[in-house]
Amino acid sequence: MFIVLEGLDGAGKSTQITKLKEMFNQRGVATEYLHFPRFDAPVYGDLIARFLRGDLGTVEGVNPYLVALLYAGDRADAAKTINGWLAEGKVVIVDRYVYSNIGYQCAKLATEEQRAKLKQWILDTEYGYYNIPRPDLSLFLDVPFAFTAKSLTEQRSGDDRAYLNGEKDIHESSLDLQQMVRNVYLEAAKSDEALQVIDCSNAEGGMDTPQGIFSRIEKVVTPLLNKM
Repeated sequence: MFIVLEGLDGAGKSTQITKLKEMFNQRGVATEYLHFPRFDAPVYGDLIARFLRGDLGTVEGVNPYLVALLYAGDRADAAKTINGWLAEGKVVIVDRYVYSNIGYQCAKLATEEQRAKLKQWILDTEYGYYNIPRPDLSLFLDVPFAFTAKSLTEQRSGDDRAYLNGEKDIHESSLDLQQMVRNVYLEAAKSDEALQVIDCSNAEGGMDTPQGIFSRIEKVVTPLLNKM
């Protein structure tokens, strides 16, 4: 089984991935995990880090097709590893995958026609040309946007921030971009049943608890697990 968690920056994907791994472990199911982009990977990892630090230009200044190709190349290099884990019967859990490429790159384009064209190009490039494995399930964690805004305006830290070398992430620095990325994800989910939206809000419209969110994820994942 191949599961992907998608979401805006600061959406709490890491917390939910930890809970997913714990659930599978309790059931005696072996798992493997990858986070994209892989900043420690040769060639693409360094270029992506440089892009996100702003070394290659602004969000608006770098052509989204070129950026999409960097992320696609990173996944293409990891495809053999993922296929190997799947062949061993393991559950593979990935933080970000092809829809992150679609969400963040298409959000930079002005018209629906331009976004649709780039979306199809990314799908054809990643699943067609590079022939990377397709997830069985992709989950978009749709958090209240006020939570995203608060998360991204606060100081963020952790080992996974080392790629920034003390600089700001140019994707995280634009709340307008993040809002548009959310719209792209939600629109994509309408036409792909493998991309499911997980509502992360509580009854009052605020952010639900991590366990409350995970209970919704578990309801979606369990039927697939039972088929293994």
